Amino acid sequence: MIARHWALPAACAVFLIVAAVTLDDYATSLGIREHRTVGNAALDYLAGDGERAFDQLLYSHDRYYGAALEAPLILIERLPGLDDRRDIFLARHLLSHLFFLASGVFCYALVYRLFRNRGLAVIAMVLFLLHPRIYVHSFPGSKDVPFLAMFMISLYLVHRAFRRDTLAAFLLCGVGVGLLINLRIMGLVLFAAVLALRALDLLTAGSAPERGRVLLTGGAFALTAILTFHASLPVLWTDPIGRFGEMLQVLGSHPNVTLNLFRGEQLYSPDGPPFDYVPVWVGITTPPATLLLALIGAVALAWRGLRRPHGVLPDGPLHFGLLLLALPVVTGTAVVVLENNVYNGWRHLYFLYAPLLLLAVYGLQWLASSLRGRWMRVGTYALAGASVAVTVVAMSRIHPLQNSYFNVLVDRVTPERLASLYHMDYWSSSWGQEFRGLFADIFEAHPSGMIFAEIADAAHISWLFPAEDWARLVGGQDFRSGKNNFHAFRGPCPLASPAAIYVSRVYANTLA
Repeated sequence: MIARHWALPAACAVFLIVAAVTLDDYATSLGIREHRTVGNAALDYLAGDGERAFDQLLYSHDRYYGAALEAPLILIERLPGLDDRRDIFLARHLLSHLFFLASGVFCYALVYRLFRNRGLAVIAMVLFLLHPRIYVHSFPGSKDVPFLAMFMISLYLVHRAFRRDTLAAFLLCGVGVGLLINLRIMGLVLFAAVLALRALDLLTAGSAPERGRVLLTGGAFALTAILTFHASLPVLWTDPIGRFGEMLQVLGSHPNVTLNLFRGEQLYSPDGPPFDYVPVWVGITTPPATLLLALIGAVALAWRGLRRPHGVLPDGPLHFGLLLLALPVVTGTAVVVLENNVYNGWRHLYFLYAPLLLLAVYGLQWLASSLRGRWMRVGTYALAGASVAVTVVAMSRIHPLQNSYFNVLVDRVTPERLASLYHMDYWSSSWGQEFRGLFADIFEAHPSGMIFAEIADAAHISWLFPAEDWARLVGGQDFRSGKNNFHAFRGPCPLASPAAIYVSRVYANTLA
């Protein structure tokens, strides 16, 4: 198998080398404390420290997010020998990124199952992993990108379950979807989609034994997903029904408490963003070739479905394609109708990149199969490869600021103009490389003594430096924030005669 699919381990090796070289260029996310609280409380609860751990978990801001991912990360943090703060956070970054890369492998496997084309599968994997904004968040994030990664893995399991149509396959699919819902309640979208496809299969079943099999596998999937979700989220254990209702209420009306710059206006509304907010963000931050291919794929699938409606039946070639078409449409409509408060770009909906990418693969496959002549098909794949190369160059040029990537659809007359229109580094992940370089100069200039440095979210970047250097810093507490990630810090200096005083300002990802 490795000999036949040699491009897969080769691509993985390249991504691993790049990750090893750039691992400490990104700061950790601003929500790291809340994320770690969930993991610590879940492990302590399982270890028998019930009441205290549950109280800690219950009052955590992120109590309904991703214990299934955070608990293993915290378990690894507690390994003997992993005591240094910097080593702990580098380990978290590496493991989070490895999970993202693993989802790329599942993307490869899914595309190969769909088309039996190794070249198409490796192109799909690379396109999936090289979305600039998503790639950069695969290191510090334990919410949005892990949810996307699990969504891609779950799509693979869904396709496998419907293709094999066995009880074991649907049980495994239920486990995957249950963990998906654990990471984010939006996973219910895929849960409902699988049940809807099983209902369609039930309506078209031709015999009583066939209908019985559909009911058995669909029921087993639903039960397994519910039990997995419940078992992997400790906050539900004392009151499953009540806590689940509260979970839906809290996450359905999640307030926007952060800056949300969109087309030059600061948005803050309990009624959610404008109807075009998500399409615009997806359109201006996704590589254009992927957008174009996804549009072609969606049109091609829709046209095939209209011409051959029987293709959407269980054994038809469009059965899985129907799911890919429905996911972005249904989710986008639900966000608008339910007035969900989406902010910080489209990070809450990064999981939609999985069906979007697979639609792009359908588009690429349709172009290659429709063109006559071998060289025309080779040219199509060459253009796809060229788009990957363009994306790699763009990511390299702006490293480590890939989370501020915009494509050619945006007016980029000046960086200042762009920064006045759209939100930039909301996770402050670019601070890793910037602060490390700045403080390296400061520590070199002052090899001894205490240094007064006012820093935003000090715990957010403290892992960048050796403990002995970080202990030499003292700082102010006051915090001011203005438009588009501008931070100014004011506070009394606690040192009678400091060797130096430094104040940091961050504007549009530029640290002064």
